[in-house]
Amino acid sequence: MSTASLFSFPSFHLRSLLLPLSSSSSSSRFAPLRLSPIRSPAARTQHSVRAFSAVTMTDSNDAGMDAVQRRLMFEDECILVDENDRVVGHDTKYNCHLMEKIEAENLLHRAFSVFLFNSKYELLLQQRSKTKVTFPLVWTNTCCSHPLYRESELIEESVLGVRNAAQRKLLDELGIVAEDVPVDEFTPLGRMLYKAPSDGKWGEHELDYLLFIVRDVKLQPNPDEVAEIKYVSREELKELVKKADAGDEAVKLSPWFRLVVDNFLMKWWDHVEKGTLIEAADMKTIHKL
Repeated sequence: MSTASLFSFPSFHLRSLLLPLSSSSSSSRFAPLRLSPIRSPAARTQHSVRAFSAVTMTDSNDAGMDAVQRRLMFEDECILVDENDRVVGHDTKYNCHLMEKIEAENLLHRAFSVFLFNSKYELLLQQRSKTKVTFPLVWTNTCCSHPLYRESELIEESVLGVRNAAQRKLLDELGIVAEDVPVDEFTPLGRMLYKAPSDGKWGEHELDYLLFIVRDVKLQPNPDEVAEIKYVSREELKELVKKADAGDEAVKLSPWFRLVVDNFLMKWWDHVEKGTLIEAADMKTIHKL
């Protein structure tokens, strides 16, 4: 498939954060959860309707938002965290991606980025759908999304909540069934904290878990989420990055993906090929911009 359009973002400088994954290092890696009560489905629906009504009545700029993306913006509730990754609450995906609220309230939410390699050690990339609210038609890693404020995705022991969310979104976005990506096959390699505007209104402020997995999978991309997909070798990815750096309008890369490429990916790719990913894991450090 063609790699279509991608634009470059400046390189970002990160500070450290990560921690090794082992059965003996479970809950001790994280501070105790301090959560608001998890809403029942009925309560969540009522909350979403109220939020939807309040915003749609006051912001006519959302009128052109795709119906699927609009639903996700108001029904999905992200997990709010502080800069040490301690849960402090929850809010709608809509609010979490408004730059005005990000800047005014320092809203920071938990996220994940999946890097899926096949048995040839090629990395699966996706181009985000043109209907995505943030970073439409931008090329990025295999899957990027958020664990939601629900019991199964709040589990912090062994990063299970984030792994559960990753498995859910790989099905939603790429049609990859759970059997092809068992949760215990994801290797969490690190976390990073970054902020990146998408346009004048929307942006990201995420504490992002970086999950690697090596599996051959069957793909059925969801057009509401994904415009194109492509496996790339290490050398092919380097060529894409060169085009992005040269300002090629046909090459747009997401800022979080570029962060990983510039700071971690190539050395971690070595571990993918050697089968030694666990040796690269550092979940004690949070790499901050």
